[in-house]
Amino acid sequence: MKTLLLTGFEPFLSFTINPTMRIVEELNGQEVGGYKIHGEILSVDFKKAGKQLLEHLEAIKPDAVISLGLAGGRFKITPERIAINVNDGEPDNSGNTPVDEAIQAEGADGYMTTLPIRTMVNQLKEAGLPAEISNTAGTYLCNHVMYQSLHYAKTQNKKMPSGFIHIPASHELAIQHGKIPSWSHEDLKRGIYTCIQVLAEHE
Repeated sequence: MKTLLLTGFEPFLSFTINPTMRIVEELNGQEVGGYKIHGEILSVDFKKAGKQLLEHLEAIKPDAVISLGLAGGRFKITPERIAINVNDGEPDNSGNTPVDEAIQAEGADGYMTTLPIRTMVNQLKEAGLPAEISNTAGTYLCNHVMYQSLHYAKTQNKKMPSGFIHIPASHELAIQHGKIPSWSHEDLKRGIYTCIQVLAEHE
């Protein structure tokens, strides 16, 4: 059976809950569409997250990678189209504040996702879940992790579909945080489950 590395993030900034953690923890060990899911939670730290991801890639040697991130304020599930070679943004959980910093000094300016994101969006909509392709993963940790996995696959010549999916806040987080759109946990998890099924069927 093929292995899918599914990653989420710990809470960060003003978000004391990160719904990606719960999704990854609940899907860890499950079998979806011929994939055995291996879940890992990454640090919200520019100096650690990429290294953690690369260590997981080397140890697990997955056949595919889907990384998840919270986009508090978005109201749709949004697979990302591209990752750019830039670290920049608000302080991470360790206080790091890179400015216009390259993720990989010799890396490409950007990498396009290798996930079937158009089909994912179409299937999510058919399942009654709002979705659209996002053309920017930002320059914070989500972009960082997406770039690192795609750079690894490219430089190691691995046929390993890789990419990133942003999800809205959960109801629990929205109640705590204030005026941001939210989804139920079950719908968020169903959305990611659907995306994994699409990936399995696409290969």
